[in-house]
Amino acid sequence: MSFIDWVDERFPATKVWKEHFTEYYAPKNFNFWYFFGSLALVVLVLQIITGLLLAMNYKPDAELAFASVEYIMRDVWGGWFVRYMHSTGASMFFVVIYLHMFRGLLYGSYRNPRELIWIFGMVIYLAMMATAFFGYLLPWGQMSFWGAQVIVNLFETLPFIGAALSEWIRGDYVISDITLNRFFAFHFLIPFILLGLVFLHIVSLHKVGSNNPDGIEIKKGPKGNKWSKDAPADSIPFHPYYTVKDVMGLVVFLIFFIIIVFFMPEMGGYFLEQPNFEPANPLKTPDHIAPVWYFTPYYAILRAVPSFAGTQVWGVLAMGASIAMFFILPWLDRSPVKSIRYKGPIFKSCLTVFAISFVVLGYLGTQPPTPGLTLLAQVFSIIYFAFFLLMPIYSKMDKTKPVPERLTK
Repeated sequence: MSFIDWVDERFPATKVWKEHFTEYYAPKNFNFWYFFGSLALVVLVLQIITGLLLAMNYKPDAELAFASVEYIMRDVWGGWFVRYMHSTGASMFFVVIYLHMFRGLLYGSYRNPRELIWIFGMVIYLAMMATAFFGYLLPWGQMSFWGAQVIVNLFETLPFIGAALSEWIRGDYVISDITLNRFFAFHFLIPFILLGLVFLHIVSLHKVGSNNPDGIEIKKGPKGNKWSKDAPADSIPFHPYYTVKDVMGLVVFLIFFIIIVFFMPEMGGYFLEQPNFEPANPLKTPDHIAPVWYFTPYYAILRAVPSFAGTQVWGVLAMGASIAMFFILPWLDRSPVKSIRYKGPIFKSCLTVFAISFVVLGYLGTQPPTPGLTLLAQVFSIIYFAFFLLMPIYSKMDKTKPVPERLTK
């Protein structure tokens, strides 16, 4: 008996390998946009490994946290490299995820029968945001401290539960040592929950099959190809064809990633803010407090809503609604076709304007508020919500092209 046979009698290793790799048949016309799912998994693993290495020398103590980060950077062998890989990896994780989500918008990957895949993906996105938020405080620099102070205080504006919720998050009446310990515990735990969510995301994907740039369900088409008479005719095995393709995409990604780590880890203050190189000082407020770039579109929406009676509750609700819109997206799109290839000019224009509004809101969220910029944020916030709320109308009235019966190239 071989070692593999011995393992298979006790664990379905070969069965899992076949079902999810060598005998998982994916559409044959995947393009550039389909790199980002596998890249996201690689970056998640990279973040967990570098996070564990940093945790070995990090001190979750208000008196020692900033000094421990400096110790990692200056005295631990390779510590600066691990720290910059982790900080760069956080931003690149969101870059990859945003591109992955945009691909879903392009090709209708949220449509029937993949609604649950999309929902799992959005839960992963929320877990990522929570992880990033909890990790934001850990360096105990000026922007970490005051950014966390502002964001936690926003929860206090919620009616009935706000005061108790913000106090529970802090573990104290102000951001303090107990807050740092609590955030460190959550930041350490949630990535492992993320792995479980990614597992559910992949299992649900392999249950219904991958979408493709044509938006055609290959499982409903003719059967049989040179690999299997039961496989869809327009499919190829995921391994080795797409694993090799994904490795090539990973190589290109790593080239850019390493260039950033070695030559521009701060990325002009977008990846690592300048105030975070100063230890947290509760008595000195930075001139401008803003979250990291991947939160700024929602931060701009929050600031775009005027405060009423001295409370920002409507802004907080608008920020929450802007994220919740993605969850109901599968039921908003009424177009008879899935892919952007066969949708009409109205949907294409709306998606283009939405993408521009998201980028512009992201930029506005990084800038100090002025009357002019606030007005711009209000305009683009309306555009952002209009994309979702008007989708049942414009997606249905849009003139579409006929969808071919078989996959194209």
